[in-house]
Amino acid sequence: MAHPSKERTFVILKPDAIQRNFIGEIISRFEKTGLKITAMRLLVPKAEQCWTHYNKDEAWFLKKGEGIVKARQENNMPVEKEAIEYGRDIIGQLVTFMTSGPVLAMVIEGNQAVGIVTKLVGGTEPLTSDIGTIRGDLTLDSYDLAGIDGRAVRNLIHCSDKPEEAEREIKIWFTEEEIISYRSISEQMLYDVNLDGILE
Repeated sequence: MAHPSKERTFVILKPDAIQRNFIGEIISRFEKTGLKITAMRLLVPKAEQCWTHYNKDEAWFLKKGEGIVKARQENNMPVEKEAIEYGRDIIGQLVTFMTSGPVLAMVIEGNQAVGIVTKLVGGTEPLTSDIGTIRGDLTLDSYDLAGIDGRAVRNLIHCSDKPEEAEREIKIWFTEEEIISYRSISEQMLYDVNLDGILE
């Protein structure tokens, strides 16, 4: 079993983050905590890659679709299809968005990497994300607005929500050989049990 300091998570800066020139700002938030980037690639994803990445089932499509139907009814908009189809559209819209331009895929490593990145990124909906998070500070979209407009929520970034999900997602975007194992100088201060060698 790997040492806890070697926990990995997966992050994608979505097309809106790239187009709004937030690469440096977002990466710096991860680096300031002591997390380490071990793989990075700028690419335009393939549709099949995105469908595999999002990995949703019929129950998820139905639940999300029911929420969209309710929002449309509350906004006096017509309900033109079954709830499950609206749910499928969420991923379809995400795939359209994710394949619209370059994204930056990353593997990030460190103690509790999944939890730390999730905390820094904030809730999925920018409108309700906490101030101080990436989504709360840098964008303002909402589920309702995206649903009414029939598009993906523009929330800048995807991050894994569990370590096992991170490992599944990493395999979709990187081979193990592309992930670099290295030691950074800051890891001595973060993780070494004794700090031999600091004083001369």
